[in-house]
Amino acid sequence: QVQLVESGGGLVQPGGSLTLTCAASGSIEGIRLRSWYRQAPGAERELVATITSDGITKYSDSVKGRFTISRDNGKNTINSQMDSLKPEDTAVYFCYGLQGFVPYWGQGTQVTVSS
Repeated sequence: QVQLVESGGGLVQPGGSLTLTCAASGSIEGIRLRSWYRQAPGAERELVATITSDGITKYSDSVKGRFTISRDNGKNTINSQMDSLKPEDTAVYFCYGLQGFVPYWGQGTQVTVSS
């Protein structure tokens, strides 16, 4: 069994920064942490950022230039450095990983951007 646990969410003022971390634990052999998603109230879950095994990154247009996804293979974690946060970034953020073809999701961490 694999568990993904997100941390680092919280309340921040517009223009501020947060760093989210997703850690994998359990039977993690072959796990590939790949992406961050987010889901705002009343909205569908949307892809925010992805990092491939080769370290290639992709971002949604809404966060490009403000968010940076990175991976620490030694720690089996991925991070999302989020800068210049806006109220519309308010959402629950989830990390996503694959073990073979089996998908795993974390429980999510709340990010609230408000003055």
